[in-house]
Amino acid sequence: MDIYDIKNKIATTVFTHEMLSDILIKSFANVNEKISQMLKKEDIIRLKRGIYFFNPRYQTMPVDKISAANMLYAPSYISFEYALSYYGLIPERVYEVTSATLGLKKKYETPIGRFSYKKVSLKVFSIGVDWLYDDKLGGRLIATKEKALCDKLKSERKLGVLSQKKLWDYLLYDLRVEEYELFKLDINLLYEIAIAYNSKILKNLVLIIKKRKKNV
Repeated sequence: MDIYDIKNKIATTVFTHEMLSDILIKSFANVNEKISQMLKKEDIIRLKRGIYFFNPRYQTMPVDKISAANMLYAPSYISFEYALSYYGLIPERVYEVTSATLGLKKKYETPIGRFSYKKVSLKVFSIGVDWLYDDKLGGRLIATKEKALCDKLKSERKLGVLSQKKLWDYLLYDLRVEEYELFKLDINLLYEIAIAYNSKILKNLVLIIKKRKKNV
């Protein structure tokens, strides 16, 4: 079994030691030694201990950073700036892959970029998170637009308790979210997240969107 045979048996762009072992065990007596050889030859590249991706010369598509983020630190889901950029709510391209987690704050510098994680409470964690799945990338967890925006606002301590007008200005001129995009957000989901966070600023977000939407 050569590297191409191994690659053809792994559909996802990021994979674990266990996934690789399950394939190698049928052909190699010492699986860990084989994996060490693959690492030395740079056939596979380590993201962190036990998580790898194939050398780009064997890849048919770029490494999926959402999958990588989910695997690097679990449980977690993509959120904050990276999710907002992914959905096109903010115009900037975001290079640091940002996630929410139940664990402690964390950062990883990897061969494919920086990954950062901020803690959210268990009460908040599971609300407004989508499970994306396809045959090539596998399953991935990412915040909805509403959850990503709420996570972002709650993570910015400097915002304090903004008035509704100042909050609206922050959304339009600091984050540069288009007004029509804010009007498309699910108000009921925003309110559910605001209650889970027990957050005045998020409740104000719901109120200001409702008020502005009526006046359009």
